[in-house]
Amino acid sequence: MPSPRTETAEQVSSLILERFVPYRLSVLSNTVSRAIARIYAERFDLTIPEWRVMAQLGRHGRLSASDIVGLTAMDKVRVSRAVARLVASGRVVAVPDETDRRRQLLTLAAAGRRIYREIVPLALEREARLLDALEPEERRALDRLLAKLQGQAAKLAPKTAGEDGEPD
Repeated sequence: MPSPRTETAEQVSSLILERFVPYRLSVLSNTVSRAIARIYAERFDLTIPEWRVMAQLGRHGRLSASDIVGLTAMDKVRVSRAVARLVASGRVVAVPDETDRRRQLLTLAAAGRRIYREIVPLALEREARLLDALEPEERRALDRLLAKLQGQAAKLAPKTAGEDGEPD
């Protein structure tokens, strides 16, 4: 029979992935994103990163790619590719920043604004259907818990280049 010390070491060294919170959040996020991504892809020829860029521009108006990196927690390469495709498709306009010519400021073009206005109700409807599984107090609790976890995760995550608000 193993000693309690051995059992504890085995318990500590084993990981039940299905109970590991970061894994569970990732699976949930991927499942929800895939369900919504079908709409973006089929109806609007958009990828998830492209939609996230458009969603931030739709909310904030004018942003740099670095701003979008900070707001979305996507890496710089992913944002850069999404922006390049959106500019090429005429959905986003990029203009030099008058205060720093190394940066470009991004805004939704007319085509991007039309798509944004079409997607927002679809995204909100999907969110509502997901949240239908929760009672109102559970929804409020989830919102508080997600905010707390995001704050704690931000403390744990090391800052990398491009996430500190500095120009590219």
